[in-house]
Amino acid sequence: MSLNLFIIGLLVSSFSVMVILLLRIWFRRHLTAKWTYHLWMFLFLSLALPFLPADLYNFSSLLGSGDTYQNHAPSSHTEKNGTMQSLHLIQDFSESVNRPDLSLLTMSVAGLWVSGVLIVAFTMVRGLIELSRIKKDSSAFANHEVLELFEKCKKRLQIKKSIKIVRSNRVQSPMIFGLFHPFIVLPSQHEHWLSLKNYEYIFLHELSHYKNKDLLTNYVILFYQIIYWFNPLIWLAFRKMRSDREIACDASVLQLLDDHSFSDYGHTIINFLALSKRSSKLQLVTQLNGPKVQIKERIEHISAYKHSARKPIRKSIFIYVLASTVLTFQLPFVSAFTMENDRYFFNNDGTVYEDLHQFFQGYEGSFVLYDENAKQYRIYNEEKSTLRVSPDSTYKLYSALFALESNVISPEESTLAWDGTEQPYDAWNEDQDVSSALQKSVSWYFQELDRRTGFEIIQSNLKEINYGNSDISGGMGKFWLESSLKISPVEQVQLLQSFYHNQFGYEQMHIQTVKEALLIEKNEEARLSGKTGTGTVNGKNINGWFIGYVETNDNTYFFAANIQNKVDSSGSKASEITLSILRDLGIYKGNGGVKYGEKHT
Repeated sequence: MSLNLFIIGLLVSSFSVMVILLLRIWFRRHLTAKWTYHLWMFLFLSLALPFLPADLYNFSSLLGSGDTYQNHAPSSHTEKNGTMQSLHLIQDFSESVNRPDLSLLTMSVAGLWVSGVLIVAFTMVRGLIELSRIKKDSSAFANHEVLELFEKCKKRLQIKKSIKIVRSNRVQSPMIFGLFHPFIVLPSQHEHWLSLKNYEYIFLHELSHYKNKDLLTNYVILFYQIIYWFNPLIWLAFRKMRSDREIACDASVLQLLDDHSFSDYGHTIINFLALSKRSSKLQLVTQLNGPKVQIKERIEHISAYKHSARKPIRKSIFIYVLASTVLTFQLPFVSAFTMENDRYFFNNDGTVYEDLHQFFQGYEGSFVLYDENAKQYRIYNEEKSTLRVSPDSTYKLYSALFALESNVISPEESTLAWDGTEQPYDAWNEDQDVSSALQKSVSWYFQELDRRTGFEIIQSNLKEINYGNSDISGGMGKFWLESSLKISPVEQVQLLQSFYHNQFGYEQMHIQTVKEALLIEKNEEARLSGKTGTGTVNGKNINGWFIGYVETNDNTYFFAANIQNKVDSSGSKASEITLSILRDLGIYKGNGGVKYGEKHT
């Protein structure tokens, strides 16, 4: 279990338990015993949330239509020497961000969780072994009069399933178990005082458990106790749930009895409590007796039960809707945590999903291409294409735009003086203008632009152009460096289209200034423009970007590639993969035209 999953599991389970417990207290007078018990079913759904695939939260993806898939194999000349002649001009400029190493903590949490799971699971195994012994040592019940009564009870409850009745010295209270082949086990040592009426109450109780699917519920409860063993609220919740289940089962039996039988039914339960000891090993069975506190509560409900006491169903439905609404509020929170990053919901009819894994050897990544003439997206790795990650230095082209629009700099006057602070690259140790800063990806230049532009203006502009999650809470000069700001490859391509056609409504000369700085190479057939980004954490390159566009004589193609692994995901590698794909698709061959600038990160 990852640290994130552990935390979200603890929060979700605690919140869900508290909500249901509060609803039970607030509305106990408005719910029948059955509806009160069924309120716990919401807990089962909530506990499953952290483990559900993230795609289930993307409901729009379930509505997509018209998408096609193609298997794309690279041509032979791109396998080894398919990188372009211009790649030697592209160099990595990146700054390492220091983050605390949580790997030891994560391993410790995972180890602790696994240890707890094994210990709690042992309880289940011990219970299964005990049930196996009970079945092995039991004998068939031979009292024909009682067996006939049992069949009558089955008919009253409309149960057709074959259920065996056996007797055993190993049990001290009647019980039912067996998910697929159910058994009702009667304690042989108590036969001397059981009357036909007592048997009737026992059979109606155990058969009601079967009819209400409580045998399956036992397994679900134990499963979640194993998974969420670390949360004491889960143990409390399931103890309350078992108590509510017995009360609901008692109510089901009482509905079948006349008023004069209520007292006898209660005494039958009390007698088994006095004459027997409940085994804590048998958590996969439902027993007629239970803990003394539970028995006391059940007897109180039995004594207060009246056939005419029916709760308005409208109130029960309202309470259920309220519970589902409150618990549904967890979905966005769970989604954000389990996905670790935001996800962009993308649904475009006619998108072609291609298999380009040959180009991504050793990397997890995605490639998105938009053909403007065909108005069609071509995507490799649908899941990763909508996953938002840090933009790193690809953000810098928008930093330049915001500064130009805010008159912090102008196309004619964009030079900022180097303050003399030693930088990690010699190319950064000099005065820069917007063109050289973009080409060399000079971080200090854009950090200064952002400072002068201002936090509020940057935040407003990011939201206005719909830049990813538009979250700059990571702090000025840092939010785009493996921090709070995140964007997906699909969104990168969509933004590039808007930038290229100036759908932002910015000054055209500002757009043109940035376009000129992004130009990498041109020849007679096409022009390649782009910006790379490298996310470096604790000295390791973990996130590589290359975004841009290719202008041919009759078309424009917009692209974004993102790659990730733990140690070697750089912008230069992302550009190498991208250019190999573009060459293989016949979009850009890069045959050594006039080259501009250097690799940007």
